[in-house]
Amino acid sequence: MTINVGDKIPSVGLATMGAEGPEGISTDDIFSGKKVVIFGLPGAFTPTCSAKHLPGFVEHADAINAKGVDTIACISVNDAFVMGAWGKDQNVGDNVMMLADGSADFAEATDLVLDLTARGMGIRSQRFSMLVDDGVVKSVNVDEGTFEKTSAEQMLSDL
Repeated sequence: MTINVGDKIPSVGLATMGAEGPEGISTDDIFSGKKVVIFGLPGAFTPTCSAKHLPGFVEHADAINAKGVDTIACISVNDAFVMGAWGKDQNVGDNVMMLADGSADFAEATDLVLDLTARGMGIRSQRFSMLVDDGVVKSVNVDEGTFEKTSAEQMLSDL
């Protein structure tokens, strides 16, 4: 069953790209005691994700943070090297934490898996956005085919 409002974020390991290479980080570290906006997408460097979804959160980061959000995080079923390179390519700086869910552990634990094996792309994440407060989901939006319901603009109105 897909994660819902009121559910606790599952405890799984993810990765970020650090100065010395990939660094492990748990969802407990990311969400505990913090107000976090997290959005997931099918893949780094893909057309909609690169042209609209991630750039919207970078553009609106100050407005989102002004609403009391501690962290904005982008998650995808890619490795930390790819997520780090994509973050640099998109000039995210410190505005968006780039999270690698390389084995789709988060996608599976939240039941937000998108199976694109028939298209040669393997298991991915659905396009989603969530507001999480101290590890508890306060809002969740899932898109099918577009990004409007999971955009930064939608999250701003949810806040």
